[in-house]
Amino acid sequence: MDAVQQANSGHPGAPMGLADVGEVLWRDVLKHNPKNPAWFDRDRFVLSNGHASMLLYAMLHLSGYAVTIDDIKHFRQLHSKTPGHPEFRECPGVETTTGPLGQGLANAVGLALAERELARTFNRDGYEVIDHRTWVIVGDGCLMEGISHEAASLAGTLGLGKLTCIYDDNGISIDGETKGWFTEDVGARFEAYGWHVIRNVDGHDPNAVAAALAAAQEQDKPTLIRCRTVIGFGAPNKQGTAEVHGAALGADEVSLARRTLNWSYAPFEIPESIYREWDCCAIGARREESWRSLMGRYRTAFPDLARELDRRIAGDLPKGWSDGLDKVARGAQDKLEDLETRKASQRCLNALGPALPELIGGSADLTGSNNTDWKGCKVLTRTDAGNYMHFGVREFAMTALMNGVGLHGGFVPFSATFLMFMEYARNAVRLASLMQLRHIFVYTHDSVALGEDGPTHQPVEQLTNLRTTPHLSTWRPCDTVESAVAWRAAISRNNGPTALVFSRQKTKAQPRSEVAFNSVARGGYVLVPETSKLQAVVIATGSEVALAVSAAKKLTDDGVGVRVVSMPSTDVFLAQDDAYRESVIPASIRARVAVEAAHPDYWYRFVGLDGAVVGIDRFGLSAPGPQAMEALGMTVDHVVSAVRGCLGGGKR
Repeated sequence: MDAVQQANSGHPGAPMGLADVGEVLWRDVLKHNPKNPAWFDRDRFVLSNGHASMLLYAMLHLSGYAVTIDDIKHFRQLHSKTPGHPEFRECPGVETTTGPLGQGLANAVGLALAERELARTFNRDGYEVIDHRTWVIVGDGCLMEGISHEAASLAGTLGLGKLTCIYDDNGISIDGETKGWFTEDVGARFEAYGWHVIRNVDGHDPNAVAAALAAAQEQDKPTLIRCRTVIGFGAPNKQGTAEVHGAALGADEVSLARRTLNWSYAPFEIPESIYREWDCCAIGARREESWRSLMGRYRTAFPDLARELDRRIAGDLPKGWSDGLDKVARGAQDKLEDLETRKASQRCLNALGPALPELIGGSADLTGSNNTDWKGCKVLTRTDAGNYMHFGVREFAMTALMNGVGLHGGFVPFSATFLMFMEYARNAVRLASLMQLRHIFVYTHDSVALGEDGPTHQPVEQLTNLRTTPHLSTWRPCDTVESAVAWRAAISRNNGPTALVFSRQKTKAQPRSEVAFNSVARGGYVLVPETSKLQAVVIATGSEVALAVSAAKKLTDDGVGVRVVSMPSTDVFLAQDDAYRESVIPASIRARVAVEAAHPDYWYRFVGLDGAVVGIDRFGLSAPGPQAMEALGMTVDHVVSAVRGCLGGGKR
């Protein structure tokens, strides 16, 4: 209450309404060590209704985390540990970034799934070295969001018994009483998903809350606890109304709330006796030490398993993990087989699967189209451990769930759909980028060249969207060689997600010099050098590289000095040193043309005002792929004309 008042910004209602629930969960139930927030076998807690962040910061502060009263005083201020919504990496004890409602629930499903699959792999009788729970608080808004349906359905199907969702049922959202727009029987809905449901828990009765939390831990299915609470509990004139949702109470109401709650202390003053009662450091240290002792015995009894578990907890990749990818790349360069890059991607997965046991992924009901299963992968189900998932048509929950798997640790997750349907998952892609998670997005059917499905399925603006997202690396390879390099870059990267964009249509395998072969990993390189004095540079990605090569040959035959640059990853190329970038695209060459079957605007940063872009700035059309490409101007003649226009001073 005081933090929101001092900031004159924030959401006091949910934290005040959930305070009793938080006290029972954090003091009496949650397995955690405030002095080591990274302890691997800790319980995970997610505040899906992230606007209630002051509840989480208060719990962290009181229980002994490195969140001081000064941090609380700086709530929502520049560079504080206590931003307006919880942010992963910014505050110790915050497990995931939340704010966009409902995603925290999907993250929690991923956290619970990761715990169970690691336990299935590494636990042995008497050695339950992976044994923790996932707790998530959701509000009415979270459960209105469509992602909550997707995620809850998956959780029930998978039988995630160590997942408990506490529903803050206060009946209020920003517009007022939710009975005007949110009237379904939430309990019945979750029971239909296969959850255990505990109804009508008084969220202000600690004994009732404790009993419900205890009952949840006895289930072999996920549990929803429906807690009836009063939003803004204790603010006599505003509690139970939308007024307390997203604005400071005001000095007068704060004063009245203090009297109502029998709290006689000054703002931000907490008696030492209360700190002592709340302090979870000692019990947390004992719990962690007990686990470390168990791990010591486990290392003696199962040394090979223990070494593998330690490696995966540390996030280290196994030795030789990329050798198979290197063989795929070298073999493809020698054989020069034309192939859909989605199939080239599957060859990469076939090489990765045996070498990378932490690889886990799946597709949103498009396995046969995305080509994301691999030889030897095993489908994960409620009853069987595995490393491949059928997510059903749930792109948003799939992406947010796999964010949760990445947050948990011990896995390298990927998720797959058509590039066009990245749009359904866009906000989860953004949060993966914001949190800088290792999560690989596999997107196939990369352009209008997919053909007959038409403009609803043909991406145009999506590549620009991905490339302009901070911390997200994007690759659009032109053949199997570049696909293998892209997969290696994605797996190697541990400071952000990677989007791998593959084609439905066959692409032409490109011959390369050894120098070019070794330069693919730099994101952009000279694929076809000029044979006479350099006059123009043509830059291309994906299937349009072959188009650029054909155009360059036609120009070369006419005496024009032109080079072709393949640029599968613009962000990786831009991260190279100035000298390398200059060697690929010399600043002195003003005649530059970029070619890509996508929106052209992004490419002007490479071609400049004197250059041209052969791209697509309209929606696609339904026709066989080659016909669609031709109708939309993706032809050799258009590229040749664009280069000639640049050389002649004209602009395109």
